[in-house]
Parts: sequence; C-alpha cells; structure tokens
Amino acid sequence: MIGLMSGSSLDGLDIAYVQLEEVRGKWEYTILQAECIPYDRQWSAALKGAAALPVPHMLRLHTAYGRYTGEAVRAFMEKHDLEHKVHFIASHGHTVFHEPASNTTFQLGDGASIAAICALPVISDLRAMDVAHGGQGAPIVPVGDRLLFGSYDLLLNIGGIANITIRRPDGDLAFDVCPANQVINALAGRVGKTMDENGAIARTGSILPGILATLEAEEYYSQVPPRSLSNEQAMQMADALLADDTSEIKDLLRTTTALIAGRITDAVVRYAPSREQATMLVTGGGAFNTFLVDELQTLLAPYGVTLSVPDAAVVQYKEALVMALIGVLRWREEANVFSSVTGSSKDSVGGALWLPG
Repeated sequence: MIGLMSGSSLDGLDIAYVQLEEVRGKWEYTILQAECIPYDRQWSAALKGAAALPVPHMLRLHTAYGRYTGEAVRAFMEKHDLEHKVHFIASHGHTVFHEPASNTTFQLGDGASIAAICALPVISDLRAMDVAHGGQGAPIVPVGDRLLFGSYDLLLNIGGIANITIRRPDGDLAFDVCPANQVINALAGRVGKTMDENGAIARTGSILPGILATLEAEEYYSQVPPRSLSNEQAMQMADALLADDTSEIKDLLRTTTALIAGRITDAVVRYAPSREQATMLVTGGGAFNTFLVDELQTLLAPYGVTLSVPDAAVVQYKEALVMALIGVLRWREEANVFSSVTGSSKDSVGGALWLPG
C-alpha cells in the first residue's frame, strides 16, 4: 500500500510505497519506494494560510489539495511501475484546524478526489473518530511505534512539532512535546534558507536567556498528557522568538535548539519510567539536525538514555509508513488509535474509506 503524510514543517508531501506483513501478531515492514514531493511556493503559501480562509475558499482548497495529492501519487506510481501493485492508499492529509475541545479536527485533502484520480481505495480522515470520542486525535503514530518499532523504550519524532512515545508498564504514553522544525525553518527563512542544515547556524550562536525563560514559561508545558498542539498554537508559543527582529538569527536558532532539547529532556525525566539504560529512536526531519541531536544526547546521557538515528528512509518516511499501517488496520477493522495515548473514551478504528467505483 501507499502511505501519505504532509507535516507541519511544510517541506512537502511524503509518499511511501510499503509492504506490511503480520504473522501471529508480529509485524514487519519494508519501505519499497519513497519520495518527498516538495511544495512549490504557491502550495506552501496556500497550506500555510489555509486556516484563515473563508469557508467556501477552504472547501475549494480541500478539493484542490486532494486532486493535487492524487496527481502526485499517480505520477509516483507511473514512475516506479506500480500499476496493479497497490492495494490501497492511506492519506493523512494536511492539518489546518485542530480543536479537540470542540471535538473538531480537519485535514485538507479530499479522499474522494484521490480515489477518483488514482482509481484505488483511499482511507483518509484518520484522526476524526478519536476526536469524536473525546480524544486529542494526536499523536496517532504510537500504533506504529508499538507494532513496528517495539524494541525501543522511547520514540521521538522531530517534525514541525516534536512528539514522543514513552513505553510504560501501564500502557504507552504519547503526546506533542513542543514546537520544533516549523520554528527553525521560519527563522532560517529570514536569511534565505529553507532550513538550518545540520544545525550549522545554531551551532555558532549563543542562547538568549531572557527569551528562553519566556518560552519555557508557556502554560502548555505544565499540562499533564494527553495533550496536543495545533500548528497555530505551536507558532504562537514561539512568538518571543519570531517577533524578535533585533537579535542575530544564529542566536535565535541556538535558543530554539535549546528549547527543543530542553523540553524533550523534561518530558523524558517527568514521564519515562526509571531505567538503568534506555534507547530512544529519533526520526523526522529534526533527526538530520546533528547539532540538535548532539545537544539532546548530552542532556539525556545522565539519565541513561542513548539516542538511535535509523537509516535515512526510516528517518524521513516513518510517518508515511505508519499512515499505511493505520490504513491496513482500518481495512481489517482493528483499533488503530489508542485511548491511553489520546485520552478518548475508547480505542477507535479511525479512517474514512473512499471507493473509486
């Protein structure tokens, strides 16, 4: 099957053609082909500004993005000769509104359009059922952490927002930790870059103690999980950084790195069971930021935590892989979102199924 993911960092549409196999409850995966289709300037701006659109414009964008996604998948299938080799597509879409308090979440990317263009069944709206049951609708990746990456004690994804899964005897705990790559990318954009590659700019900077203290005082960090962040909330929490137009970019980026590493460390210390040794899998675009990973390893070493960065395909496409798994579980009508993680009233079978006819 094909798994699709578009994250808050707005780097592009991740497409992963994967094979999943389950034998007596043990799951194995193979990423057969994968690509990130970068968003051009027009699509990046459209997705970034989607939440502020009037309803008619939002609905048109929902359809247009679904058709864009369908065309991208169809081109991917033609490129890799996948005709008659894909059973179905599982699409996360692009989150533009997330308000669990009102039982509402919305991901752009009309599943019917994808199904019509690709002539394949499509499973979309993966978070909606959990939110309908009173859950946060996030994170939903922990099902993949449990079934595909069960040998790790901690699983960290550093995307636009950093989220973590913590293995505990009483059930896995998972939640959004803090803003991450979307803030780094926004700051790097001020000096004409799409990202701070390898953390090279941040490495030369100095921490701004006043701004860091303001950032760390955010009320969100005192909330007990389950908890989740929308893209808008994440960027608002970074206002002290993004509104600063007098400090040097290298210092703002260094401070951002300190915030991310510090908040992740705090989450581990607070919520992870005490172990002599623990392994943390690090994926998402932030895993390529060697300065951030080094800083995080330094902070976590006293607590016996060793970071593990897998091969590049898993780093970049883990979320798309897990979307495919969520689709498989939906197809089999098995629970794919856990109430212990999201705080909903029950485990749920998430996803709307669109048949091409």
